[in-house]
Amino acid sequence: MEPVIAVLLVVALIGVPALVLWRVLRGRRELGSSPAERATFETLHTASLAAPPLRAGLTEAGAQKASRHLRELLGSPALAVTDEERLLVYDGEGDDHHAREAFTHAAKTLSGGRTRVLGPEVVWCDLPECPIRFAVVVPLTTDGRVVGSLAAYGGHASAGLVRAAHEVANWVDSQLELAELDRSRTRLMEAEVRALRAQISPHFIYNSLTTIASFVRSDPDRSRELLLEFADFTRYSFRRHGEFTTLAEELRSIDRYLILERARFGDQLQVTLRIAPEVLAVAVPFLCLQPLVENAVQHGLESKPGIGRISIVAEDAGAECRISVEDDGVGMEPDRLRRILAGDADERSGAGGVGLVNVDERLRQVYGDEYGLVAETAKGAGTKVSVRLPKYHPGVSVR
Repeated sequence: MEPVIAVLLVVALIGVPALVLWRVLRGRRELGSSPAERATFETLHTASLAAPPLRAGLTEAGAQKASRHLRELLGSPALAVTDEERLLVYDGEGDDHHAREAFTHAAKTLSGGRTRVLGPEVVWCDLPECPIRFAVVVPLTTDGRVVGSLAAYGGHASAGLVRAAHEVANWVDSQLELAELDRSRTRLMEAEVRALRAQISPHFIYNSLTTIASFVRSDPDRSRELLLEFADFTRYSFRRHGEFTTLAEELRSIDRYLILERARFGDQLQVTLRIAPEVLAVAVPFLCLQPLVENAVQHGLESKPGIGRISIVAEDAGAECRISVEDDGVGMEPDRLRRILAGDADERSGAGGVGLVNVDERLRQVYGDEYGLVAETAKGAGTKVSVRLPKYHPGVSVR
C-alpha cells in the first residue's frame, strides 16, 4: 500500500503534468522494468482514468464512471461515494445488501466532517461469505466545506487502508476543486458575455430600425433585406450556447453589423477587409471581435466629419492568427486608453471602455496574459486594436 500512497501524494501535488509525464515515460522500454516502477506507472494510469469524470464535479454519473478506478487505487473490495444528500455509487462486493446502508454509514462523517472507522457492529451482515466487515469513511471537501464522502470497505481496517482512503479522498478533493474552478471560469465568462450583450447600444438599435423604416416606402426590397440582417445580427449576439465560435461566424456577424451601419452612413463609412482563408476555422471566444468594430464605428467615426474608414485584417501567422481593427477616426490620448485597459472605472464607462476591457479580460483568462489587446492611438490619429490568438489551445473548441 505504501507505494500507492506515495504516488497519490505526487499526483495530488503536481496533477496533470505528472500524468503527461507518465504517458511520455510509458513509451520508453527501459522504464517500468522493476516492480516498484510498474506499480508507480499503473497507479498514475489509474488516477488519470478516474480524473476526467470527477472534473464535472461530484455527480452521480461522474462517481459511477470513476468508482472502479478509485477502488483500484484503494485496493479495497468495495467503495462508496456520497454527496451531502444521497448515495452516488456503491461499487464492489456486497452491493446487493451493503449498498442499502452506505449512506447511513456516511451520515456522521457528513455532519461532523471527520474520518470514521466502522467495525462489524455497524457494517454488519449475516452472510459468512461476505468479505465486508469494516469501513473507513472519509469526508470529501471543497473550499473547506464537506460536500460528500468516500468509504473504503474491506475485511479489516488496517492503518494502510486508513491512510490510502485519506490520500485517495485528498486526490478526489483536488479534482473537485478543479471542477469548481472550471465552473467559476464558465460563470465568469458567461457573465462577461452578458455584459457585452448589454453593451449593444440602444442607440444602434434605434438608428438601425429608423434606417430600415426609412426604406419601407422608397425601397421596400432594401428595407426587407436590412430587416433580415438586423434579425440575424441580434440572433447571433443574444445566442445562449457555447463560449466559443469560429472566426468565420464572428466575421459574418460583424459584416451584418456593418451592413446596417453603412445603410445609415452611406458612402461616409468605408470598410476594407483582408481575411486569410486559412484562419476562418479558428475557434475564438464568442463576441471577442465584434465589440472592437462597434467601438471603431461608434467612438471613432460618428463624431468625425467626412468619410470614415475602417480596416479589418486577419492574418495567418504560423501557430497563431493575428487580427487587427483600425479606424481613422478621432482617436484619443494614449494615457486615457491606457487607463481604460487598466480598468479605471471613471474612464471605462465611456468611449467604449466596457467593451474593450471586457474583451481584453476574457482573452487573458482564456489564453494567458500575453494574449491581451494591444491598442495604438493618438488624438486625431485614429485607433488600431490588435490581438493574437493561438490556432489551437487546450479547452478552446466550437461545440
